[in-house]
Amino acid sequence: MSLNSTPASDRVHIGIFGRRNAGKSSLINAITNQNIAIVSDVLGTTTDPVYKAMELLPLGPVMIIDTPGLDDDGILGEMRIKKTNQVLNKTDIAIVVIDSEMGKTSLETDLIEKIKAKKIPYITVFNKADSKNPSVSDDEIAVSAKTGKNINELKERIAKLNKAEIYEYPIISDLIESNDTVILVIPVDEAAPKGRIILPQQQTLREILDSGAAAVCVQPSELDAVIKNLKNPPKMVVTDSQAFKEVSEIVPENILLTSFSILLARHKGKLFDQLKGAAALDSLKDGDIVLISEGCTHHRQCNDIGTVKLPRLIKEYTGADIIFEYTSGTEFPDDLSKYKLIVHCGGCMLNEREMKYRIKTAQDQDIPITNYGMVLAKVNGILDRSLEVFDI
Repeated sequence: MSLNSTPASDRVHIGIFGRRNAGKSSLINAITNQNIAIVSDVLGTTTDPVYKAMELLPLGPVMIIDTPGLDDDGILGEMRIKKTNQVLNKTDIAIVVIDSEMGKTSLETDLIEKIKAKKIPYITVFNKADSKNPSVSDDEIAVSAKTGKNINELKERIAKLNKAEIYEYPIISDLIESNDTVILVIPVDEAAPKGRIILPQQQTLREILDSGAAAVCVQPSELDAVIKNLKNPPKMVVTDSQAFKEVSEIVPENILLTSFSILLARHKGKLFDQLKGAAALDSLKDGDIVLISEGCTHHRQCNDIGTVKLPRLIKEYTGADIIFEYTSGTEFPDDLSKYKLIVHCGGCMLNEREMKYRIKTAQDQDIPITNYGMVLAKVNGILDRSLEVFDI
């Protein structure tokens, strides 16, 4: 991926919701002026959420999500509706589409209440206004995807609703100054993607460059020589969490040390809450269930961090016979009551709204949650050191 590309997690997520055949897909095509979504008179044409990354003026980079109908039926229909509700957890702006000929029903009313409860900016759109012109309030709009009526006005309203949270903290830029040197330790092993570096490393590198600082990228085996060869010591070293132990033994104590995952814990989540979650490792006992959750789906290697390395290290640290369960991608349980701890990845592929939703879901059920980097730092006895970069 190009450093100039906007990753999906940093795009404004616009979710399109409504009944079957309300014209959701047609509306998407009209808004984007492209034939992105399949349009048909057959009920239930959209069977799964469909994601489309694009530029949408005047918003800029967005992720448009077309969802199955809220009135889908049968066993498969229930599964599709569940998927639709999951989309709400990552939606920055919601568009509720109503068939003007049918009018607003309890389905749309209930959905709007859910949207309000999640504090998501939204707009109610009455589609098919070419066949019936509905009476709308100030916070509603009547459009026709077929004729283009009020589509430009709708886009302007969407832009005004763009109150997607600005990250409270950047990844690293507020921790460094112009002309500082930061060493990024990026192992190239069996888990490294061929020919590229992973997203958190790209984003950290870009912030360093944007800050007028210098970045030096090395593998663990070259780290000691690079530190010794620098005229002045680096401001900090940021490492892949899996190399934490090896890197901590190389980096002198007077140089700040942290990991990409811990930087993301502050940038995209809630640092202190995840720090508290890491403390829960000390109370785990035989038979406890720990959930390890990743925000993306990928081919797991034979020595995968989530399913192999972390479980092994946690068992070694606690000395307990712990049961591990796993989720990945969009899957995250609503009921977390059986878990004693949740260990989440850094969430680089999730937008901030979804990452914070997952943290809040755990907190609401009084289940401690932490992330990969915090756990790896704790089991290696360097958690306090890895947080010194934040001056805490």
